[in-house]
Amino acid sequence: MRAPLTLGLLATPAAVAGVRRALADYGTDVQLCASELVTNVVVHLGEGVPVTVRVFRDGGRTRLEVTDPDPCALPVRRPAVGADEESGRGLALLDALALDWGVTQGSGEKTVWCELVAEPPEGRVLPGRGAMSVASV
Repeated sequence: MRAPLTLGLLATPAAVAGVRRALADYGTDVQLCASELVTNVVVHLGEGVPVTVRVFRDGGRTRLEVTDPDPCALPVRRPAVGADEESGRGLALLDALALDWGVTQGSGEKTVWCELVAEPPEGRVLPGRGAMSVASV
C-alpha cells in the first residue's frame, strides 16, 4: 500500500504542472483530475491561493482531495460547452473519470474530492456516477 501524499502549494499555472509530475505514479486519471481541480482554484480564486493536494489509496480506490481557503466558491458543472470555447470542460472531465466526487465545506475552507479506481486495467473506460454531493462539516 502506498503512503498518503500531501502537497502544499500556491495555485499557479506552473504549480499545476508540478502537481501532475508529483502524481505520475498514481496514473493519468488522477493527474488529469488534480490538474483540473488546481486549475479551477487558479481561474476562480486567483493565482497564489494556498492549496493542499492529498492523494491516498483505500482498498481499490484512489481518493484525491484539493483544499482551498474559500468555502463559498463551489464548483458548478456547466451543462454544455461549445466546441470553440477554451474552457469549461473540467468538471465534465472529472465527472467522466471519477467513480464519485463532491465538496466538503469547513470553517474557512472547502475540499473538492474525487474517488477513482486505484489501477484500472489497460484500456478500460469506467463511467462516472455523475452525482456531486456537498457536505458541511
